[in-house]
Amino acid sequence: MKPAKQYTIRRVPETVDRALRRRARTEGKSLNRTALEALQRGVGPGDGHELFTDLDHLIGRWEDEPGFEQALARQDRIEKKLWR
Repeated sequence: MKPAKQYTIRRVPETVDRALRRRARTEGKSLNRTALEALQRGVGPGDGHELFTDLDHLIGRWEDEPGFEQALARQDRIEKKLWR
């Protein structure tokens, strides 16, 4: 893998700076990572595949919830009187 490139970006509009900083703070990420993700969303990752990271905060966070299976089973019941 080739080493990553480094950029210096000048004259970032104040509104863009505020939005990037707000997003970084909200998502608990560094400003650099947030800016890189915004660039990737804007132009794509460059390999022909679109990169999605909007659900990354959920990775590894599955917790068993009591009653979940029962709730799903209730949704699968067919009410015969509705299918006449």
